[in-house]
Amino acid sequence: MGRSPYITRQGYDRLKEELEQLWKKRRRVVQALSAAAAEGDRSENAEYIYRKKQLRELDRRLRYLQKRLPELKVVEQPPADRERIFFGAEVELEDESGEVTRLRIVGADEFDPGRNWISVDSPMARALLGKALDQEVEVRTPAGRRSFLVLEIRYLE
Repeated sequence: MGRSPYITRQGYDRLKEELEQLWKKRRRVVQALSAAAAEGDRSENAEYIYRKKQLRELDRRLRYLQKRLPELKVVEQPPADRERIFFGAEVELEDESGEVTRLRIVGADEFDPGRNWISVDSPMARALLGKALDQEVEVRTPAGRRSFLVLEIRYLE
């Protein structure tokens, strides 16, 4: 399954900003690469080798962003039915042991485990989509099947 094209406005703006910053960084790297190349023997020139590697990495990310950004569909508005879980929802869940977790369902290009932002393509998000408050959700995790109770559903404006 491919990555879904959905993204929040904030996520899209961050990717566009990253693209702009990468182009600026690339110009600086190309200048440094040219200066390193002018120093002579390139096979033993650590600066030249490093800058070539850095340029390849930048170009790879630039190609990805240039291809991905036009494919993305920015979700600007919360859904009409705010009583169910859809893209962009912030959800509070309680597991079998009573532990409470707060997740936000975002696009594949903006997920952030440190903030508990999960990709809409993840097994957890797919299990949650369409569920309502006080509904039980079963999710297959690497540790086995787990059940969660939906405690809260919110959408950020």
